[in-house]
This record gives sequence, C-alpha cells and structure tokens, in this order.
Amino acid sequence: MPKLSELKFPAGCKTLPEGFWSAVDVWIKKPHVRRCGQRGSGPAAAAGSSWTLSGRVLLPEQPGFTCTDTRRRQTLVLQLSAVFLKLSLCVQDFTRQQVSFLPFEEDSGGQVSLKRGNIHQIQLISPDCEEWALELHVLTPDAWFSDGVAYPRLSWLSADLLPKLLRWATECKSSEFRSTLSLLPVEKYSVMYQQLKEKYKALVKVWPEVTDPEKFVYEDVAIATYLLVLWAEEREENGLTDRQSFVDLGCGNGLLVHILTNEGHPGKGIDVRKRKIWDMYGPRTLLEEKAITPGESCLFPGTDWLIGNHSDELTPWIPVIAARSSHCCRYFVLPCCFFDFYGKYQRRQCKKSQYKEYIDFISEVSQVSGFNTEEDCLRIPSTKRVCLVGKSRNYQLPDEAEAEQRRAHYVESRQTASGITGQRSDIRRDGESCHENRDNDRTPGSSWGAGFQPRDRVETVRNCASLPRDFVDGVVLRVANVLLGMTEDDGSDWNRGGSLSVSEVAGLLEQETLRRLKKECGGLQTLLKNNHQVFRVEGGRVYVRDWRDRKASRASTKRTPVAPGALKTRPCWFHDHHPQRCPLQAEHCAFAHGPEDLRPSTRPLKKTKRDAF
Repeated sequence: MPKLSELKFPAGCKTLPEGFWSAVDVWIKKPHVRRCGQRGSGPAAAAGSSWTLSGRVLLPEQPGFTCTDTRRRQTLVLQLSAVFLKLSLCVQDFTRQQVSFLPFEEDSGGQVSLKRGNIHQIQLISPDCEEWALELHVLTPDAWFSDGVAYPRLSWLSADLLPKLLRWATECKSSEFRSTLSLLPVEKYSVMYQQLKEKYKALVKVWPEVTDPEKFVYEDVAIATYLLVLWAEEREENGLTDRQSFVDLGCGNGLLVHILTNEGHPGKGIDVRKRKIWDMYGPRTLLEEKAITPGESCLFPGTDWLIGNHSDELTPWIPVIAARSSHCCRYFVLPCCFFDFYGKYQRRQCKKSQYKEYIDFISEVSQVSGFNTEEDCLRIPSTKRVCLVGKSRNYQLPDEAEAEQRRAHYVESRQTASGITGQRSDIRRDGESCHENRDNDRTPGSSWGAGFQPRDRVETVRNCASLPRDFVDGVVLRVANVLLGMTEDDGSDWNRGGSLSVSEVAGLLEQETLRRLKKECGGLQTLLKNNHQVFRVEGGRVYVRDWRDRKASRASTKRTPVAPGALKTRPCWFHDHHPQRCPLQAEHCAFAHGPEDLRPSTRPLKKTKRDAF
C-alpha cells in the first residue's frame, strides 16, 4: 500500500509501542474526540460489534472476538465502527504494528459494498530499532473520496490526524483513575447521549439562571445518559422491568431530575434553595426546597438510588444515608468540592493529588458503609469527572447490625477528628425501618449527623465582587506598578512589564489584605482574573495585558473588535494609569479614554444575588 506521509516521534520516546495502541483506541472507541465527522448508527450493524474476516465473507461474532491466522502467525482484532450509514472495518495487526481501515457503504437497496478507494492504513515503524515514526498508507490516493463528514480529506489525515495520534501516543501514561465509561457499553451511551442532547438542547435558549447554559445543560444530559444506561444494564442483569426510583440530594437547578423523570424514572430532587428554572419544568418534575440534615428523618427506605451530583457537603453522607435507608438502596456520587462529614476535608498525605485523595476518601466511606464500590470517569467537560457507584453490598442482610456498628464507629471517628461532639449514631438492627441507639433510648427524629452544617438558604456571594471598589483598585494599582517596574527589553514601543507567579504577587501585599481576600472564593487569583482589563493570568503567572494582542485578548475575555459607536461604560485603566497610556487609539479600545468618551448605560442595573432576597 503506497505511503502518503510520515511523522517521526521525539527521540527517546518511552511509551511505544503500547502508546500507539492506546492512541488507536482513542481514535476508534472515543468518537467525541473526532473533528472530521460525526458518529451515528447504520442500519446494517451496531457500532462497536466485532466481525471475523474469512475469505470474502463477513461472519458476525461476539464483541471482542480475536481471529488468529496460523499461516502468518499473527493476531488480528477486527473492530467495526459506524459513521452515519457508512461502515468502517478496523483491522488491528499487533504483530506488524498497524491498523487498517476498510470502509463499506450501503446503498438505498440495502446492498453493502467495499469502498476500495478509501482503504487506508496507519503503521508504527522503527527502521533502526531506536527511532519511531507513524506512516499513513492509502491504497489508491487518486481515487480517494472526501465528503468532509464520514470521509475526511487526505490532507486532514496527514496534517491533523497523524499529529493527534503522535501526541496521544507520547502522552500515554497510567492514570490515577479508571478509563472513561469503563462500567458501561460505550456504544449504547453514545447513541443515547445524541438522542437526549437533541431532545433537550432547546433548554439552552431559555435558560433563566446566571450560570452558563451550554455547560450545565449538556453536562447534565451526559450525567443523565450515564445513569439511564447504567440502570438499563442493571434491569437487564437482574431481569427487572420496573424503572428504578431515585432521589437527587442537593439537586441544584433540577435539570438532572427533570430528564430522569421525563425518561420514565419516578423520583424527586431536594435542595436547600429553589432555582428560577424549577417553575419551567412542569408538575411532573418533583422538586422540594428544604435543608437536608443527615438523621432518622432523612432516610429513603422505598428508594432504589440516591444521587449526589456535585452535592458538596452532602457527598460523604450519601453512601451512609443509602446504606441506612435499606439494604437494597444504591447510590451514585460525582464529588466536586472537598467536604468531610463535619466540614472541609483536610488532606492527610501529599503523595497523591488532592482530588485523588478525596476520591479515595469517599471510596473508603462507601466501603465502610457496606458497599462494593466501583469507580468510573464520566464523559463531561470538567476536570472533576470521577464518579463512585455503590450497586451492591459487601455483607448479607442478617449481618446488618454488625455492619451498622462499623458505620457508626467510622462516622464518630471522623466527628472526633473534626473536634465536634454530638449525639451518638443510631444503630440499624435490621433492613427495615426499625432503628435504636446504643443506649436503647432512641428519640424520634434524632440526628446522627449532629454537628453537620447544611449550606445557607441564601447563597453568599464570594467572588470578590462584594469587595469595596477602592480596595480592589488599590490592589490592582500596586500589582500593576510592580509588573511595569520590571520592564523587559522585548523590542516593544510600549511597556508590557514583566511577570510574577501568583504566590510572588501575594508576597507584595500586606497580611491584612491577604486575609480579606482569603474570605473570597479563589482569593487573590480571582481578583486578578476579574480585572482582566489589566491582567492576563496564564499558567499560574500574572502579566500586564497588551490589548494589541488580539488573539490573547479574545481568548481570555471573549471580546470582539469594537464596533463604531459602541457603548463604553467603563474607563480605560491604561489610559488613566499606564505611563505611556493605552496602546490602542480611542476608536479601537473597548473602554473609555477620558470622561468625554464615557457613555453610561441607560439600562437599569442588574440585581445582585444579595438584592434578590
């Protein structure tokens, strides 16, 4: 097969050849990383099935089937992927370190034929046993067909795909966490996600909250997809027909509850604070506004699944609440902020990342609570996408009293470690609703979460926006003057100043100023990022922003070029404070150059969260 292009790996690459196959798996099994087309499902076969190639006949086999050709003494693994109505047979040859793509097409009459002009191959080579390279081979380059969707351009394969594969192969390393969607059939997830995304995308246009609609809508669609597929697999494994019930603790905007309810699962969401969007869902979506305090009044014996989606201070309690609700109650949590039972989680070791250590802590809580705990990674646009699932127990129902003793002792040990004293935990004596404490003097409604602090009903604004303007201006001016005083000769006719790490910037400020900033979410770094007119914060370092660099300005602030006659409601900091004033002319600057350029907005001021209550 003729070679079309070649790309060499960096010298001394230690991840090959295993990294090559990891990169190939990303390309084949994770269609969301592709930018040349979209994934769909063809009528002739389901995506992700495996087939055996025998002569000129395709014989269907079970997924994961391996075909051994004894004449060539090598192993071929055949993977079928689907893109719209076009099928591509992916042949992985581990002996020759190559993967071949054989595309098929189905006509309107249902006849499937091989598209010979688009047969191509990617091969990992090491000609001198020291250097590695990727080669792209195409059977008939002159006959190649491209539609920009299922069949990309050859130039794209050479200029885009090969570099992607090289990067994935060299970045291949053992992760702290499981691979994405390791507990689910990826094909079922992909199909359902596309269906739900299409079904609920209209919510993006009518989202009434101040949060980013695209992020929250599509992230909750992805989480709902995960749960729906997980529950469908559970029903199939256990021979069940009834849809699982659920309670979402700390449900927030309630969208996850709305989607799960619409898809046929009975359930409700509970949160301490009602959101505007709740009224848009309709009466079928059950949402309750009330504080959740762990205790006898916060058990759900008739519920199949408890959900904690970014449930913050409730996260460590959810496995405990599920375990105490009933022996058949399961849970799903997606941890985000780091909370212990009675306050912020305190790190115990530094060999792991803080996130990994916290995931391990919640997994430990789950294990002690009596669950066989499984970990997975969701396919969501977030750095915190590891979920924990408790589907089964690690003890039998007759051992409930002993299991409760372990739970109670563990929770109390965390309470002691936090320096909080309170009522002792109640002990479950069986799998029903009978509870009693160690002194046999159970008080109805007693709380085994004494010392737990639920969040306030009124959300406190802590993003530096509530700080006095003169305080913020003073910090900005001090930091900017220091940066400008570090003038570097970079050939510019305008002083861009130098750069400092965030920790170095903190060293410029007084302790009282830092203490005041520490009370805000994000502290100093949030203040610097909020003042993006003046600063650019990248990679933990702080720079003075140069508005002539349009690429950096748009990437950071999402600003478009200033339109003629644009309304300028804020003064230009550089015009007022930089020794050489603003590097832009007034007509090109998004901010006002002097009082005569300032045109206050005639729109009414937007209410702050504090004003709303």
